[in-house]
Amino acid sequence: MSDHPQAPLAEGPMLACPVCDTLHAEPQVPVGHVARCRRCGHVLAAPREGAFARVLALAITSVILMVGAVFFPFIELDAAGLHNRASVLDAVLAFSTGLMVPLSFAVALLIVLIPTARLFAIIYTIGPLVAGRPPFAGATRAFRLSERLRPWSMAEIFIIGVAVALVKVAGLATVSLGPAFWAFAILVLVTVLQDNAMCRYTIWKTLEQPS
Repeated sequence: MSDHPQAPLAEGPMLACPVCDTLHAEPQVPVGHVARCRRCGHVLAAPREGAFARVLALAITSVILMVGAVFFPFIELDAAGLHNRASVLDAVLAFSTGLMVPLSFAVALLIVLIPTARLFAIIYTIGPLVAGRPPFAGATRAFRLSERLRPWSMAEIFIIGVAVALVKVAGLATVSLGPAFWAFAILVLVTVLQDNAMCRYTIWKTLEQPS
């Protein structure tokens, strides 16, 4: 048993740090300021002027880029007089027979379906807030789903894997990068900007307010 009595928790709503689980009294953070965890320094809240509109614009941009990344040519190879062009959709369908079906399903899920579902969940949540309207029914569940899907959205892992593979293939064939490759690369950058612009604490507080 400890000789030091534990300090009583502050009254009122509490906020737990998502990194170290330290409890804090729910902060009142003005726009343009940042609240950090007193133990690990993780950002708990960082409301910014016009952040909802930026997040919505970036999410819509990501959806458009995802469409181009999936259907446009991703890469072209020329070797020994043979020419081959492939898209991300072709890569998914290439493993769609026999014992490779689970791999095809995993590629489609982690690279295309989960990132797209997360983007639509964010748009569904943020859209009415940008327009100054009450959130749609189920917006809380949609935003919770987007947060749960975030670790499984692996578009950036895919583009890193492709870059590593291109280093190996470049010595064997002439490699040309198609528009889908650049769409995917820009998609990764836009996703990073979107996540950095998003203050999840502010979104949760807005969703909790009465209509």
